[in-house]
Amino acid sequence: MTYCLTAHVTGGLIFCSDSRTNAGTDNVSIYSKMHTFCWPGDRFFCLLSAGNLATTQGVVKRLQQDMDQNAAIHLLNLPSMAEAADYVGLINAEIQRNQVSRDTANTNFEATFILGGQIAAEIPATYMIYPQGNYIHESADHPFLQIGEIKYGKPILDRVISPELSLEAAARCALVSMNSTMRSNVTVGPPVELLIYETNSLQMGRYLSLTEEDRFYRTLGERWSQGLLRALDDLPPFSWENPPLAPPA
Repeated sequence: MTYCLTAHVTGGLIFCSDSRTNAGTDNVSIYSKMHTFCWPGDRFFCLLSAGNLATTQGVVKRLQQDMDQNAAIHLLNLPSMAEAADYVGLINAEIQRNQVSRDTANTNFEATFILGGQIAAEIPATYMIYPQGNYIHESADHPFLQIGEIKYGKPILDRVISPELSLEAAARCALVSMNSTMRSNVTVGPPVELLIYETNSLQMGRYLSLTEEDRFYRTLGERWSQGLLRALDDLPPFSWENPPLAPPA
């Protein structure tokens, strides 16, 4: 399984993904699900992937091939993030059709992507691209997107992520969301990749690859667990838990 998420705050974009690919209990592998394309000073893209590995690898390969061969349309000549999302969606749908046409085992070749980034002076944006090739855009009311095993990590994002949050706080929130998912679902696993992109920088940004043995990542998970216990203790008691005060003498 997979868990990937993005968050869009005023300061920039957060990208976070796990690296476990599971094709059965006896076939667990590690593959990066974060793919970056950057032309400093002009544009930056980060693509997160979930779904059939052959499809996701085929899409990434085709994106690179179109640039290498200077195709009529490629990531470097598209004028907007929306058009880039549409382009990735078309490639995704095409590769799935090609895979299905050769398949004899009714394999599920579907793949879902999140594309985020910035082109020139355009406002940074993130898009969730569905297997059919269509996509949705994040919004101010819902400034994060998730793909894969989303349910375990969603509650903290719902409560915490807002446009006003700092980039670093949003990044910590993303890591807690990932940590919660990994604790609840063994098919989501390390290394955890984190990328922090600053608005208008048009640079790669800060990148971290974190294992479960990483001191920072381990401390973050421990502090979150301890904080949850303190918050539980701080909840108001039921009426019957506090005995009534004795009347004054």
